[in-house]
Amino acid sequence: MREWSARTQWDLAETPWAQELARLRTAGAQLWDLTASNPTRCGFVYDPSILAPLHDPSALTYEPDPRGLRTAREAVSRYYRDHAATVDPGQIFLTTSTSEAYSFLFRLLCDPGDEVLIGRPGYPLFDFLAQLDDVRLVPYELFYDHGWHLDLESLYRRLTPRTRAITLVHPNNPTGHFTRHAERAQIEEFCRRHGLVLIVDEVFLDYGHPEKPPGQSFATGRHPVPTFVLSGLSKVAALPQMKVSWIACFSDAPERPELGRLEVISDTFLSMSAPIQCAFPSWLSGRAPLQRQIRERLEHNLGVLDAILLYQRLVTRLEVEAGWYAVLRVPGLQPEEQTALDLLLRRGVVVHPGGFFGFAGQGWLVVSLLGPQDEFKEGVEALCQHFS
Repeated sequence: MREWSARTQWDLAETPWAQELARLRTAGAQLWDLTASNPTRCGFVYDPSILAPLHDPSALTYEPDPRGLRTAREAVSRYYRDHAATVDPGQIFLTTSTSEAYSFLFRLLCDPGDEVLIGRPGYPLFDFLAQLDDVRLVPYELFYDHGWHLDLESLYRRLTPRTRAITLVHPNNPTGHFTRHAERAQIEEFCRRHGLVLIVDEVFLDYGHPEKPPGQSFATGRHPVPTFVLSGLSKVAALPQMKVSWIACFSDAPERPELGRLEVISDTFLSMSAPIQCAFPSWLSGRAPLQRQIRERLEHNLGVLDAILLYQRLVTRLEVEAGWYAVLRVPGLQPEEQTALDLLLRRGVVVHPGGFFGFAGQGWLVVSLLGPQDEFKEGVEALCQHFS
């Protein structure tokens, strides 16, 4: 039998936690899901006419543009105008997802075996994307001290002749912290000095918590190094099923060779469908009602979490500035995978162990703030009872 490619040599065996979760769901067990991340399954109210823009008759004419329809890119420009940034539609490339956007950029920037620096803790999907594009991800550390911070020395320790880019998630998933202005300046100077580019994922940018200072998009200000800013409808308009994302390209350099190269990559796939692109401006401009519902849910559930934690000592949460998640510190007396399994089997509580996101050591759990309010409250209460 022929060998499969080395890039797909993954261990596909389910963990004991995943096996038990599937078994309990099949059996119809009562579970408190504190991992909910799909807004379409969390009880938010969508406009019943939301699918109407798909009937635009102009979608019947096939006029492919490797960067995406001009009208769709102009909608992205208006989005950034709301974030105090001026972005020309010519700087924008539409993709079907941020995953595809990362893949395009990895192909633009890296030869097989080249390296991209990425912060840890962080979202594990990047590992699969990089492996499929023959790119090596090298983690640099984020540390916590009354808030999350970049370990600049970690960047220097991880730098090699094969390093091509630094990836930031702003705000980070799952830690929920923004990259501060001073840190941005440090990272840009690091990139300038070593000939690197910057990839910034801003999918959670619109979900800053009201009591925290707002984060500023990397689309604003000067761009002393080539900078690619990613976002999309999945989070911005709570429409993950519509499959629209984008890359906004920035550089203060007078010559922009990356734009032509990225255009060829996009033209090779032409993955965007015409009906979706025609409907996209309506969906993006109509994001406010869904964002308002989500912000209210996040604020409410974070308040519920803090109220419950106030009356016990063994579970604490770390500071969070934005996003849909909260990081909990719990007793680290056993591997956190076992802790998550115990919570599932004994309490019916579904949580992510911190190791899923690359947290070092034991005693980390990650919970989503997005779920229905009653389910979230009962799930957190059951979690805390487990450690009482």
